[in-house]
Amino acid sequence: MAAYAQDYLKSVVPSQLISERGSNLVVINPGSANVRVGFAHQQVPFSVRHCIARHFKPRGDGSRHSFLQDEMLNCKASAPQNLERERAYDIIASLLKIPFLDEEAPSSSLPPKMGRVDSFAPQQGRSDSVFTWTNVKEKASKSHQADESTSTALPSSEEYKYREIIFGEDALKISPSEPYCLRRPIRRGHFNISQNYSFQQVCEDLIAIWNWILTEKLNIHLKDRSSYSAILVLPETFDNREIKEMLSIVLCDLRFSTAVVHQEGLAAAFGNGLSTACVVNIGAQVTSVICVEDGVAIPATTLTLPFGGEDISRCFLWAQRRRQTWPNIPTDPLHKPVDLLMLNKLRETYCQIREGGYDGIAVVHSYEQDKPVSTHKTKLSSLNVPPMGLFYPKIFAHEEYSPPPRSWFNDSEDMLEDTWNMEYAGGNVGLGIWDSYYPVYPTRLKKYDNVGLAEAIVSSILSTGRIDLQRKLFCSIQLIGGVASTVGLVPAVEDRVLHAIPSNEAIDTVEVLQSRSEPSYVSWKGGAIIGVLDFGREAWIYREDWIRNGIHVGSGRKYKDSYFLQSQAMCYYNA
Repeated sequence: MAAYAQDYLKSVVPSQLISERGSNLVVINPGSANVRVGFAHQQVPFSVRHCIARHFKPRGDGSRHSFLQDEMLNCKASAPQNLERERAYDIIASLLKIPFLDEEAPSSSLPPKMGRVDSFAPQQGRSDSVFTWTNVKEKASKSHQADESTSTALPSSEEYKYREIIFGEDALKISPSEPYCLRRPIRRGHFNISQNYSFQQVCEDLIAIWNWILTEKLNIHLKDRSSYSAILVLPETFDNREIKEMLSIVLCDLRFSTAVVHQEGLAAAFGNGLSTACVVNIGAQVTSVICVEDGVAIPATTLTLPFGGEDISRCFLWAQRRRQTWPNIPTDPLHKPVDLLMLNKLRETYCQIREGGYDGIAVVHSYEQDKPVSTHKTKLSSLNVPPMGLFYPKIFAHEEYSPPPRSWFNDSEDMLEDTWNMEYAGGNVGLGIWDSYYPVYPTRLKKYDNVGLAEAIVSSILSTGRIDLQRKLFCSIQLIGGVASTVGLVPAVEDRVLHAIPSNEAIDTVEVLQSRSEPSYVSWKGGAIIGVLDFGREAWIYREDWIRNGIHVGSGRKYKDSYFLQSQAMCYYNA
């Protein structure tokens, strides 16, 4: 029977296999700003903003608690930080051959290059379209009591009440005057735990968001979940306990029958049909780098940079204000989520990396409490500066990407330690397995605060210690994540990585490979493929086993197995 199954797998077309097995497999790829969920046989997942707004009763004094105030404790940059930021701008300006901050644009008979107002992607709608406030009320039918004299019921009357919970982008578009508390359970690649946002509340919100997506988007109700299996495609930033809790959510709370965890970087390589690659994931709030060789992720190459697309959007606003091109409106992306939505759309449409002056005309909006939305047509300037912050992160304000406190891990039991035998949170992941192949760098840090993208890629690849592999990886760089679609990013990465390689290294070629799938969900797609091809192997965890024993199951199944894909499955995909 096993021989027949192997022969079938070798002969079957991968798309047919995905169609046969994918209908009962649900792939969940959670990120800091968005979560992508869908059946494995789908071509495109549902992408939902990873947030939730809960209604609360206002206090008697009329004040309202805002969770957003707790997220950003230090929102005002210091004088040294502002100086560093301005210096970074001038360095970028010199490279792009545009005026410095204290210079006026040179007079010329030729106008600067202008970004087209209609250069947005059609499926995303107009980038300058106005957002509308979310309708927070819903109808509530109330049947009046029967009239005692007639013993007949009076007609029911319609009343309106506040919606108890609002999910996704609608949660970000709630007017500040409404009594809602916005929560983002994941921030900067970790559970967003703070004094005002407990670990239990984070888990409850994750359960609510994912359950809503499964019910409303995939039409899988709780009573039917035992017929489905879940594939968790998780970023490398998560710690052991966070991974354990998400497994518990999927198996215990959402009631899937089985589940498996796959690494986001490895899934991305597999989603593009690559067996060896340096995967660079530029997400909304975190950028990560990891190398994959022959279908196996190399844990010691993992690096995390604490910035992403949202930081580029805020830098975009800072640059406009510094250039005095932004209208005199109270735009505040740190505390007004709808403003960040607007800036993200402007950044996605207009920002690109190119040399020379690059301006554009756009329509921006002002969203103020208890006031109609106002419209402003404005000229945008220095549109090529913000995305260059990926290489010069000092232009991003530090207080805008401060990580949440990690003290809650110190006194917790690490349930994964025995089976993983690794220090995931410290960055030296699974080194014992790789001692005979790769040198160990105990002092290498997992997270870098002021290191640019080019240096991080070079550091990750060189840490493999093998010149043959290094040359292959430098020619197999894969950019994924929403920011990877930025116009001009690919040649910028190739150029800056090449110049960041030390002169004593015998490497003279750098190439970024074109993605076969949309960069924002290629990891989700790869997770679906891995889950289908690897279904039934020992990496899968059964709900009953998890509830009884956690990952310490009697069959000898080890959690780490899900991190190492057999080359056989890779051959099936590439065939």
